[in-house]
Amino acid sequence: VKAVCLDPRNNFNVDQNLTERDVQNLIQLCVSRLLDTSNPSLSTMKMQVYFDLNYTDRAGLLSEQQCVLAGRLAPVVRDITGSRPHVPEEMENLYQKIISYMLLSSGLGSPTDIGVVREVTAALQSVFPQTEMITFVSLGKKKKEQQLQNLARLVTGIRLYNKELGKGGRSIDDLPAILNEAIPAATQTVEEALNTCHMLAYQYTALLESMQEDQHRYTQLSSFKLKEALFNVRQHEAFLCILLSDAITSAQETEKMNVQFAATMEQLKSRVQSKVSIDTREVFPLFVELSNLWTSFQNEILLLNFLTNMTNDLQQFSEIQSQLFPEEVLTSLLEGVTVKTDEERRRETMGTRVNVSDFKNQEWLFPEATEKFDQLLIQYRGFCAHAIGVKGFTLPGNPAIGILKHREKCYVFSSKEAAYLFAQDPDKFIQLNVEKAQEYAELIQLLELHHHFEYLAPYAQARKADKSLMKPIPKCDSSTQTDTHILPPTIVTSYEWNEWELRRKAVKLANLRHRLTQAMQTDLSQMRRDNCTQVYLPKDVGTQTKCDNSSNVPRPQMFLAGLRGGPSPTTHVVKVDLTRAVDET
Repeated sequence: VKAVCLDPRNNFNVDQNLTERDVQNLIQLCVSRLLDTSNPSLSTMKMQVYFDLNYTDRAGLLSEQQCVLAGRLAPVVRDITGSRPHVPEEMENLYQKIISYMLLSSGLGSPTDIGVVREVTAALQSVFPQTEMITFVSLGKKKKEQQLQNLARLVTGIRLYNKELGKGGRSIDDLPAILNEAIPAATQTVEEALNTCHMLAYQYTALLESMQEDQHRYTQLSSFKLKEALFNVRQHEAFLCILLSDAITSAQETEKMNVQFAATMEQLKSRVQSKVSIDTREVFPLFVELSNLWTSFQNEILLLNFLTNMTNDLQQFSEIQSQLFPEEVLTSLLEGVTVKTDEERRRETMGTRVNVSDFKNQEWLFPEATEKFDQLLIQYRGFCAHAIGVKGFTLPGNPAIGILKHREKCYVFSSKEAAYLFAQDPDKFIQLNVEKAQEYAELIQLLELHHHFEYLAPYAQARKADKSLMKPIPKCDSSTQTDTHILPPTIVTSYEWNEWELRRKAVKLANLRHRLTQAMQTDLSQMRRDNCTQVYLPKDVGTQTKCDNSSNVPRPQMFLAGLRGGPSPTTHVVKVDLTRAVDET
């Protein structure tokens, strides 16, 4: 709809409300354009929409993957953190759930593989025996989640170390070796597609130039949609360059991670092997580092699959090239035409340069006099700013000729003559480029002209500053849930809600028995109010204590005589009472 409204040949005024007849006309034009499958312009716009909706940079893709993984693990985490086991059987079940979490979070093996489960169990018991489950259960929710993540990294690191020693590592693929083979293959696939785009772009550009120079050629080629085909190829080329850049970045990151992984593994071997006791403060960080590096390897696999799928999916939008221009047709059209590459065009104009003295009010930038010349943001994606509006197709610009800085924007040109013509009236040619984009709507994104059409793109403000691709406003249904008590209970026993109880405590704290109420008067307050004082009146108080009395009784004393016997055979014992009388004591 926007493409049809922008095209000045359709006579739609976007500033006015459409009548019923205009609406019907618009619908008819849109349907006709959608059904015109032989038009490369439609394929180009489909390609742009597909790329905008599906492409994500490294950081965005990894962030989405983390969200997906967290969503898959959320039920298991809630089950573990919310469990309150009381009997040994429940404790054992909770421990098994933790083992399942270790497997699911690492992605190294299936929970249904008995060998993998036994290996994970052994690794977990070495760092987290079941005797520590009581302490784990008593932790808060956040600390439980943090400990689960730390345990998952430790277990993964231990399994990777055992795999290196040949004592474990079941169901763990050799990701570094897979990446070393997959990255060159993916890069080669992108480069082959890019070379095909380059060759077609060079051929189409040569044909379009021949049409400009020869009227007979123009009549012969006017029926072919060469401009639309060229725009399609250039857009495909731009997207493939983005994917190739990501593939190169992935290769560089993988090379760094291979070095770090090997160094960490050697350091761990030197600290663990041939030692009876190991300090966990030394080896645990190394196990965690191994786990983090392995996660990075998994992320690179994900990124590589994403880039490969994007490359293959973009190919469908260029299939129209072979339909419009079969190889034999294109070969016959190119007879007698010199095909030049972008690099050859730059070399031809390398010796020519703009003379700054010819322009008094224009600012020109050159490589040797400009800091960070290669990092300048060139308008129209580096294509000649003059050829787009005048010739109607794209030509690669050569920064060595000179870069014109007009209203804080930089423009490059394909020749010195084009630079001089553009510099005489830049605003005129900029407007011509905008009008050409209205005629060919796919140029808006190809040449990054969104700022000229923001009145038709309400979500243009949502795109990033460093990325000119238009992104729709993301919308989704979401819900949140908070725990009833996210913090451990903190009951203040001294809290009172009763006002009179607070008054009673205040009186007790004041301790009025040892205080004195005072009042005073000033000159201003005299004769204005009654003053009074209050004291506690003294009172007579007496106490009475009991009397202490005591008594004494004689101590009994008995004496027995004759116990030793005598000359007579019969013993006579005499008992004498020596106890004194009571009145004598």
